Amino acid sequence: MIRFLQKDSRFVKGVFVVIIAVACITMVVTLVPGIFQDDASSADTYAVIGHGGVLGRFMPAQDEISNTDVQQLAQRMLQRQQLPDMLLPYMMQRVGQGLVQQHIELLEAKQLGLNVTDEDIRRFLHSGQWGMMLFPGGKYIGDAQYAEFISEQFGLSRDKFENEVKKEILENRLRSLITGSVTVSDSEVRASYLQQATKIKFDYAVLSSDDLRKTINPTDTELQAFFKQNASRYATAIPEARKIQYIAFTDSNLPQGAPQVSDAEIQQYYQAHQKDYQIDDQVKVRHILIKVDGNDPKADAAAKAKAQGILDQLHHGGDFAKLAKENSDDPGSKEQGGELGWIKHGVTVPEFDQASFSLQPGQTSGLVKSKFGYHIIQTEEKQTAHTRPLDEVKPEIQALLTRQKEGQQEQAFAQQLAAEAQKTGLAATAAAHHLEVVTTDFLSQASVVPGLPDGSKLLSDAFAAKKGAAPQSSSTGGGYAVYQVTDIQPAHAPTFDAYKSHLVEDFRDQQLPQLLAKKTAELADRAHAENDLAKVAKEVGATIKTSDLVGRDAQVPEIGALATAAPQLFDLNPGQISSAISTGHSGVVAKIVDKQQPTSDEAAKNFDSTREALLDQRREEMFSVFVSNLEQTYQKQGRIRTNRKAQQGPGGMNLPG
Repeated sequence: MIRFLQKDSRFVKGVFVVIIAVACITMVVTLVPGIFQDDASSADTYAVIGHGGVLGRFMPAQDEISNTDVQQLAQRMLQRQQLPDMLLPYMMQRVGQGLVQQHIELLEAKQLGLNVTDEDIRRFLHSGQWGMMLFPGGKYIGDAQYAEFISEQFGLSRDKFENEVKKEILENRLRSLITGSVTVSDSEVRASYLQQATKIKFDYAVLSSDDLRKTINPTDTELQAFFKQNASRYATAIPEARKIQYIAFTDSNLPQGAPQVSDAEIQQYYQAHQKDYQIDDQVKVRHILIKVDGNDPKADAAAKAKAQGILDQLHHGGDFAKLAKENSDDPGSKEQGGELGWIKHGVTVPEFDQASFSLQPGQTSGLVKSKFGYHIIQTEEKQTAHTRPLDEVKPEIQALLTRQKEGQQEQAFAQQLAAEAQKTGLAATAAAHHLEVVTTDFLSQASVVPGLPDGSKLLSDAFAAKKGAAPQSSSTGGGYAVYQVTDIQPAHAPTFDAYKSHLVEDFRDQQLPQLLAKKTAELADRAHAENDLAKVAKEVGATIKTSDLVGRDAQVPEIGALATAAPQLFDLNPGQISSAISTGHSGVVAKIVDKQQPTSDEAAKNFDSTREALLDQRREEMFSVFVSNLEQTYQKQGRIRTNRKAQQGPGGMNLPG
């Protein structure tokens, strides 16, 4: 799981808390809820995994996953990925599934006698990117900095972090044990590389579904027959509609006028929200990157020489932005003259981070080597950690508190109007407060409510209310409305004449796949018979295109991914014409123009890397099957029990399955 944290060059931006990463990468199994024993676990329990076997005699009989932990981890995942809060129920289910699977894997590892020592953890943390972070230059950063790093980046204590590392190592050992017998033959390796490295170039004729769709023009008789045959489909095609009567107001209608915010209230809010106004150490930088690919010493020397030449130009008055645009290999910043903007500690690789923060504003670094290549860094501005003073943030706080008070006053006024309307009616209430009563036409739930900035909440509430029920209030985006449902028109079938244009489109949708398949097959048959794809394509109105020399992993316009849409093309030889290819949105027939297969020297050069990739694939497949079978066994034995109530999510929301 921690391997996931080492893939992205933007380390901190891509980091999830290690415990969350466990849930992220293994989502292949869906839990089957069982009957939860209320007397065995608390209401906060998300799931219980029974040990069984040898472990059940020497360890507690079961592991519990708390709903609180699942919810907190899910919320942190949403924050890390900058996803909306509305996805929390879905994320909770995914996190819960991942944690249950993790517990099962760890239990099985211990059942098999696998363990992890403190020395194993130390060796793990010395390796890879962890070694770069915690042992730069081979020297330990120290306990205090280590604890601070773990807390800042993962929100965990040192003990909890190392416990998650221990789980990671244990899972890796289980994976190695289960997949250790996986082998691939030399012939399989050669066949795999031949398949990966073979490239083709082809002409292809495209029949557009959009063009064919326009040729489908049913008669009224055909449409009426279609309408009759699909009567059940259209039985509720006209959705339910409701007529609503409402009075609305904004903050300008509040009887007490605009709310006032005192200096004392501003001071109190500022004191209570100090963290919101803290600024971390940060620098504004720009850089020029000369990229180094691989470990070729010659390429490294050439890149270093180029970077040194640019640095020399800067020392002689060269324009940094101009040189960045002309030379930088960082596509994300070169067009902005190398600008990266404000960065905080830890968001870049260590070498870049150290150089950026050691420079003073206006200073330019020497050559800074990282795993990406050679950087030339210029620090433009610098801010030390501080808390923004009250005088600076006072307007922000005043505006915020004013909005809060307005919202409270609006809500209170809406409740007052609703209470009055329940006694005297909407019309009398509106007249008493100099407001207007609006009666809508019949509206569907997707309609726009006239006169309101945002009527979606009002419509949602109105479609849950009963006809003639007492007036209720609902927010409108710019205030509130007090409403009442006056009439309901149930969903019903349309008349043929009123729905004819929709029927034409539905008829075309139904006929198009068959017509496209038929026309593409006819094109393929004629092209084979006449051995001239270009001639036949022109006669039937198809568009002829030519691909680049591409491999199986290529994306080709009008076809898509060759590996899934047209893998059969790689079985053809130059001059051969394919059968009909359907991509869903078009029909394609191709003729191979060129085919290039790897040489024996290329195959030999890539033999080892191909073997390892193939082994990794087989290992992953084997371990996935193992985990799936293992979880099925746990389910059959009744060792996985899930709390349905806890899985409903916040507010009792049912989690999607």
